[in-house]
Amino acid sequence: MQNNLFIITIGLTVAGVFFLLKSLVPVRAIIQKLSAGNVRNRWKLLVSLIFMFILGYILYAFLRTPDSFNSISTLIVPGIFFSGAVFVFLVCSLSLKTALDLQRIYVLEQENITDPLTGLFNRRYLDRRIVEEFQRAMRFEQPFSVFLLDIDHFKNVNDTYGHQIGDMVLKKLGHLIMESVREVDVVIRYGGEEILVILPNTRIDNAFELAERLRKQIEETIIEAADSRKGQPAIHITVSIGVSEYQFSDGWDNAEKVLQRADKALYRAKDQGRNRVFSSEKQDEQC
Repeated sequence: MQNNLFIITIGLTVAGVFFLLKSLVPVRAIIQKLSAGNVRNRWKLLVSLIFMFILGYILYAFLRTPDSFNSISTLIVPGIFFSGAVFVFLVCSLSLKTALDLQRIYVLEQENITDPLTGLFNRRYLDRRIVEEFQRAMRFEQPFSVFLLDIDHFKNVNDTYGHQIGDMVLKKLGHLIMESVREVDVVIRYGGEEILVILPNTRIDNAFELAERLRKQIEETIIEAADSRKGQPAIHITVSIGVSEYQFSDGWDNAEKVLQRADKALYRAKDQGRNRVFSSEKQDEQC
């Protein structure tokens, strides 16, 4: 009887050690996916605790002797040890599966709202974000502005250099804009060669200044260096920009008004010769 109880105890303890060691696999996978920070440090702390439990299980097994088992009740402790180890393994495995599922959901969400060519947000994201900005502006009485940018004579770029170069121009322009705006600003590929920038907590005068700086920077930037072997000159582009600001009279249910005003200002800039910035509130001002 005592020998049988002893064997069962050792078996449960060894099995517990096995499940604790096995739980380190999902924990390690989770740690690898986490960036440096408090959450990652806490998972590393869990690894240390698991090793402490393993050491405790081993010490418990070595300190037991057949003589110490005289009734079935002596299996309670090793039974708890085994159940605890299985619980740790299941929790760690479930945590990894949950993390992977959340990662997949995040990737799908990003793909759903990201333009595949430029890496900027797309119109689907705009429909959601512009409403959020309106609600924030109404609730906290904070301004926000937008500007709509269009590449001048972009069709000529495609016709002269090909659509592959045209795609490269869009990518580099998107990258240039992302580097020029704040982290809180939202850059969206509005359609074709049009790019929209949402500027939270920004008055139209400041938005106009940013748009003008960006226009000059784009004008002075060599998008693609000259290639003498192909006989291809350096590629420069210019842009026209229309700027508009949210107005409280727009109300809660008409988020399109600020975009419509920016669009009208953009076409005014085109009508006046392109490569300039127009404000919807200051239509007579040009650069």
